[in-house]
Amino acid sequence: MAWIGAVLIGIALGLFGSGGSIVTVPVLVYLVGQPEKVAIAGSLAIVGAVAGLGALSYLRRGMIDWRSVLWFGVPGILGTVGGAWLAEFVSGRFQLAVFALVMLVAAYGMLRKRATTAAVKARARWKIIVDGIAVGALTGFVGVGGGFLIIPALILLGGLNPVIAVGTSLVIIALKSLAGFAKYLSVLDRLDMSVDWTIIGIFILLGGVGSVFGGWLGRRLPAEVFRKAFAALLLIVAAVILVDASGLMSSLSLTGAEQ
Repeated sequence: MAWIGAVLIGIALGLFGSGGSIVTVPVLVYLVGQPEKVAIAGSLAIVGAVAGLGALSYLRRGMIDWRSVLWFGVPGILGTVGGAWLAEFVSGRFQLAVFALVMLVAAYGMLRKRATTAAVKARARWKIIVDGIAVGALTGFVGVGGGFLIIPALILLGGLNPVIAVGTSLVIIALKSLAGFAKYLSVLDRLDMSVDWTIIGIFILLGGVGSVFGGWLGRRLPAEVFRKAFAALLLIVAAVILVDASGLMSSLSLTGAEQ
């Protein structure tokens, strides 16, 4: 089941340019059995690498907006490092509960009807930078790539074509996730924890295959069907995580990892 989850991570990234990291943490925690903080760190490495692989086909076709990478992605790297730093001071159970709430927001975003670009006013550049930092902080704190937030921002605020937005999102996710992973290595070291490089390598390999397959599917089948099915999956997994984190109140104290 864990290996199937790894392929699903790649398919989600290939289809939507987002969603892979939303699956990664639960797979690593519940199917592989890793502690929450180790799973979050591993998620950043896996999603960063798979997103980078998925971005290559868009790069070859010139479907990446580098201006958006600069104004949204680079500030996002700073936010990611900050989020990873903050994660050292809270428990893994609390991070997982926050992660479940993020899943609910992502599912809602996938199910709701999208606004048109014509209905949205241009956003000031400094606000785009702030958005990038905020999404980056979320990436570092709970291990999500943030594509479900990045892509709407690129389309609605940046005025990008949806296909170019997906390719640009993959580049931004790769940069932010790998920066967050680098920071997380020092966090885990101080907590006497370490990542499982074998698991990370296998997941990157299977996720890369899934990403290629997801990109192929996206060019041939209606993505809306997959989007709704994926949103339903997120709702189910979020409910499971929230039930599992029912002892949340005892973990709210900023005492560091409980693992």
